[in-house]
Amino acid sequence: MVLSLLDAVIGVVATCVLSAGAVRSGSLTLLAGVVATIFGSFIVIVGGFPYLALLVLFVVASVLATRYRFEDKRRKNVQEGTHGERGLANVLAHVLVPTGLVAMGWIAPAALPPVTTAYFYTAALAFGASDTFASEFGVLEGRARSILTGKVVAPGTNGGVSSLGEAWAFVGAFTTALLGAGLFYLFRQPAPPLGTLLLGVTVAGFLGCQVDSILGETLENRHYLTKGTTNLLAMLLTVLIAWLLLTVLGTGPA
Repeated sequence: MVLSLLDAVIGVVATCVLSAGAVRSGSLTLLAGVVATIFGSFIVIVGGFPYLALLVLFVVASVLATRYRFEDKRRKNVQEGTHGERGLANVLAHVLVPTGLVAMGWIAPAALPPVTTAYFYTAALAFGASDTFASEFGVLEGRARSILTGKVVAPGTNGGVSSLGEAWAFVGAFTTALLGAGLFYLFRQPAPPLGTLLLGVTVAGFLGCQVDSILGETLENRHYLTKGTTNLLAMLLTVLIAWLLLTVLGTGPA
């Protein structure tokens, strides 16, 4: 779908205001805010308001998680940015895949129907929330273990996981699935059945977070990937996991 001219103007203005607020509050750098405005405007015009709303809620939740006990994180040198701000690489890593899905659903609706677009889009953001929550809350536990070997590693180490982080990873994925279902219902836009959406998105988002940790330990620690490319690749693999789950559930794309 593409919004009417009036709705599109409202959506773009809302995106600009929200991005400006994020920059002013120090949550995004100026360049990251400009890029977020461009991508957010495209998403709301082509996808609709529930797509923008879910993206905004993800950003807000990420900011709150980042700033939770920020001084403790700073003392441990595991904080995001200098003051909790997120830069261009972080924004691109989390917005390229969702934007691409919306674009594909618009350009080729026969290959990626609206119902499937909504499902994949929510799964991509569920990974983002799962990974962010696991990182921002997990580092506060004070201990972590390698996801591959089980050896004790310093909190914040790529590939390090903790029980607290894993619990929050699940919370991030599930709440995104729940919010996505509510938004698509509220705005009366196509979406999979509730059970399929909640189960598929939650599992895909949570597993995607584990994939991110594995990529971090095996490739990022060896400098084959950066943090941003690790997140981007893990989000792509999350969408693949979501597709496999949707196929298993019997309502996958043809």
